[in-house]
Amino acid sequence: MTYRLGVLDGDGIGPEIVPAAVRVLDAGLAAAGADPVEWVPLPVGAAAIETHGNALPDVTVETLDKLDGWLLGPHDSASYPAEHRARLNPSGFLRKHFDLFANIRPARAFEGTPALVPGLDLVVVRENTEGFYADRSTYRGTGEFMPTKDVAIAMGIFTRPAIERIARQACELALRRSRHLTIVHKANVLRTTTGFFLEICREVAADYPQLDVDDFHIDAMTVHLVRRGADFDVLVTENMFGDILSDLTGELAGSLGIAPSINASYDRAMAQAAHGSAPDIAGRGLANPTAMIASGAMLLDWLGLSEAAGLVNQGLRATVADGTRTADLGGTASTSEFAEAVIGALT
Repeated sequence: MTYRLGVLDGDGIGPEIVPAAVRVLDAGLAAAGADPVEWVPLPVGAAAIETHGNALPDVTVETLDKLDGWLLGPHDSASYPAEHRARLNPSGFLRKHFDLFANIRPARAFEGTPALVPGLDLVVVRENTEGFYADRSTYRGTGEFMPTKDVAIAMGIFTRPAIERIARQACELALRRSRHLTIVHKANVLRTTTGFFLEICREVAADYPQLDVDDFHIDAMTVHLVRRGADFDVLVTENMFGDILSDLTGELAGSLGIAPSINASYDRAMAQAAHGSAPDIAGRGLANPTAMIASGAMLLDWLGLSEAAGLVNQGLRATVADGTRTADLGGTASTSEFAEAVIGALT
C-alpha cells in the first residue's frame, strides 16, 4: 500500500529541518526497496495564521484525519498574536484531538560526540493526555482557571484507563529492549494522584514477570540520570514529569538536537522532535535535523516500514561517527549539508 503522510513545517527552524527529514526518509525508503510514501503538505503555525487566520486551520485537522500519520515541525506559539496564544497550541491540540496517548522519547548517545552520560540508551514513555498538563486534562477548555483575580488553579487528572494503557505500552517496549522498567512518580507527596499512577503501573507490570521493575521519585530520578543514566532502559511516567525528564535525557545524550519522539494512539501517529523552534537560529542553516529525521524514522517503524527506519538510523549514526556534525555536536555542517551526508550514507 502507499502511505499518505502529512508534512507540517511549523515555525522557526521547522521549515529547515522538516524538509530535510522528508528527503532523508525518502532515501531510506528507496534504500530499503519500499514503495515511496505520498507526502501531503499542510498549513500550520505562524504562516497559517497569515493565510488562514488560525495556527491550526480546520482543513489541516480534517486532512490529518484521513492520513496514516504526519511529521509536525516545532511551533513558536509564544510569539503568536494574543488571541492565538490563548488557544491550545498546535501540538497540544493534535495530541488531545487524536488521543495520541503514548509519547515515546528515546535518548541515545552518538559515538564520538560529547555526551554528558556516555553510553546512555533509554526511552522515556510519557502519558500524553492527562496528568499535570492542564491543557489536556479536560474534555473542553484547558483545565486552568482563576476563581478570583488573586487565585490561579490548574487541575491534574489521573484515570485508570489512561494509566493502564501507557503502562502496557511501556511494558511491551521494555520486553523488546533490556527488560528493565522504571516507574517515575512522586507518591511520597502526591499520594492520591501519582500514588495512583504508581499502583496501577505495578498492577500492569505484574502481567510481565520477565521484566525487572523498580520505581523512583521524580526528584531522585533526575539525580540518578545524571550520575548513572546508562543503568536505565525504559522509564514510564505522567505527562509533565515525562516532558521534563525527556528534555534532561536528550541533553545528557549530547544535545536536544538529537532527541526524537513519536506521539501515537492505536491507529495513528505524529512524529515530532522533542526540541523547540529555536527562533534565534532560524533561517541560518545551523539547526540540527537529527531529531526530526529520527522522529520520522520512528513513524516509519510504527507504520511497519522497519527496514527503512533501521537504515535511516544507521545512516544518521554513520554520518555522525564519520565526523559530519552540526554546531551543537561540535561540527561545522549546515542543516542541508548534514541531511545530504546522511542521504549519501544510504545510497
